Amino acid sequence: MPAQQHSDPFEDRVAAELRDAVGQFDADPHALTTAGLARGRRLRLRRRAAVVGGAASLALVGVGGALLLPGGGSDPDPSSVASKPSATATVPPVSGQGLISTLKEQLGYGKFSQETGRGTADAPYAWLVWDDGDGGSVVSVNMERVEPGTEQTRQWTECPDKTFTPYDSCRTSRLDNGSVLRILQGYEYPDKREPTKHWSADLVTPRGQHVAVYEWNAEAEKGSPVTREDPPLDAAELKKLVTAPAWLTAVDAIPKEDKSSLASPEETAPTTDIRKTLVDLLPDGLTPVSRGGDESGWGYVVVDDGKGKSLVEINVQPNMGDLLGESIFEGAEEVGDGTMLITREDAGDKGVSGTVRWTVDTVRINGLRVVVSALNAGGPHDAPSRDKPALTMEQLKKIALSSKWGPSREESQTGQKNSDQG
Repeated sequence: MPAQQHSDPFEDRVAAELRDAVGQFDADPHALTTAGLARGRRLRLRRRAAVVGGAASLALVGVGGALLLPGGGSDPDPSSVASKPSATATVPPVSGQGLISTLKEQLGYGKFSQETGRGTADAPYAWLVWDDGDGGSVVSVNMERVEPGTEQTRQWTECPDKTFTPYDSCRTSRLDNGSVLRILQGYEYPDKREPTKHWSADLVTPRGQHVAVYEWNAEAEKGSPVTREDPPLDAAELKKLVTAPAWLTAVDAIPKEDKSSLASPEETAPTTDIRKTLVDLLPDGLTPVSRGGDESGWGYVVVDDGKGKSLVEINVQPNMGDLLGESIFEGAEEVGDGTMLITREDAGDKGVSGTVRWTVDTVRINGLRVVVSALNAGGPHDAPSRDKPALTMEQLKKIALSSKWGPSREESQTGQKNSDQG
């Protein structure tokens, strides 16, 4: 399955949680996660901001629903509740068995077992265990269409942020035909609690064809003893496999999506420069040592006040007023202008011993949600570098309630009156 979900940190974290959650099901984990993540990328779940501040369950429930849609090892049932394509592809469809056969031909030798795949009707992939003589390993190939020039495309062509996705090596290159290739050598578990390595190659063409090859040094993606020190394919071999022309033909056979199924403008994030604004709102005495984020309303900064590093994250997302009726806002207080605020203290969501996380979660009268949290470590998988986060709860509240994230109720009403008078 596509374990890394690169470059979009929210999706990196959701994918990591999904890999942990899927282990609880008896169904084929690869088929479930492959179908769920592919659909999840297309649907761009509205509540993606819920991950920050210990509310990952909301995002997981949303994606988990997709995971439980039909997604076995064979081609999907035509009656699947997944969105139907608006037009048929001009290239003949390729079956799941056909993709498996192509993968075996490309690998060329050795013993194959546990084969499963799905054809080009929906979320195509081929997955198998390959023993090249040095130990069995999972190897899979996933294919999809992406929109060239979008954030989604970027996430497959840039190296992920090491603050959230530790890895040993990542290289990107542009091929002669204009395609971008990224080869990433990392781990199944970012905290390396098991020695399972996860290596991948992502190819994105100028036409929006995305091919991803994934491999592990074990006979299962997780929960299985490693069989060798490294996955079987080195960087050059990964490149050869991911650039095989047969995969591009398969992508061309995927039916095109109905554009109306994409997220509507009101579901997208504000255009505020999240990282810059977060840094501007930091209290005096905190020195940013790194920062990052994306265009979806998420950003972070790692600060150091001389007592150790502390990760500060923020999510800003509109149209989230319906969250006020859910349990995560039970006991929230109104802070004067219709904004509802609640604080949380927990140990983070990565199971790192000694971690302390403080969170302030707010929803404004116009539905704008601002969630800010601080950790007593420089990253979610890092060991604590200090006893407490570098920011107090009061300082986090001040950041979350700042008007720089959006207008207050009074400002919104004033703007509306001026518009009516004009």
